[in-house]
Amino acid sequence: MCLYYIQEEPIDNEIMRFLPYEAKLEASLTCFPRELCVMADGAEVEACPDKLPEIAHWVSSFPQIKRLIFHISTKELEKTAIDIKKLPGTVRFVNGSTDETSGCGNPEIIIAVGKSGREEICEAVASLAKEGDSSAEVDEAAIERHLRFKVSPDFVIKTGGSHLTDFLIWQSVYSELFFTDVNWNRFRRVDFLRALRDFQSRERRFGK
Repeated sequence: MCLYYIQEEPIDNEIMRFLPYEAKLEASLTCFPRELCVMADGAEVEACPDKLPEIAHWVSSFPQIKRLIFHISTKELEKTAIDIKKLPGTVRFVNGSTDETSGCGNPEIIIAVGKSGREEICEAVASLAKEGDSSAEVDEAAIERHLRFKVSPDFVIKTGGSHLTDFLIWQSVYSELFFTDVNWNRFRRVDFLRALRDFQSRERRFGK
């Protein structure tokens, strides 16, 4: 079994006593998701587009997190609404049939606009049918090979309440979910660290 998180040695308790709260919270983190997905509403992102690169830079400070996925639940958002140049790492922007990659380095950042998990699965099945695969040859591995997003998020954060989209419905079946009432524009680094602390406290069962 492959566990998708990395564990580090904790900081000495004596040192922890003298750290401010946010630094203490960060220092307490020893277990991280390898792949993280953050979901937000399109109207929220349009109203506060700089929050996206801000979160990306928070994530980039933790090299243990190798991939960051943003899902923006709207079909209206244009690429120009997000300043890609402000993002660290390698950025892949997916909007409808558009799939562009820019930048280089880590983390790998995927920005998916308005994509539906059901649409993605239907596209994968249609692709299999086009290739002439028989029903006997269609299994989980075959579908996964044809998915547009070949990712496995360990942790999904949804800002602004508990409404979850069906994005990555196939890939996130074993993901840990975190809902926060804090809206996108008010989501702070300390809120992000608290979410990571919550992930750390969970016992992952991977469907067992």
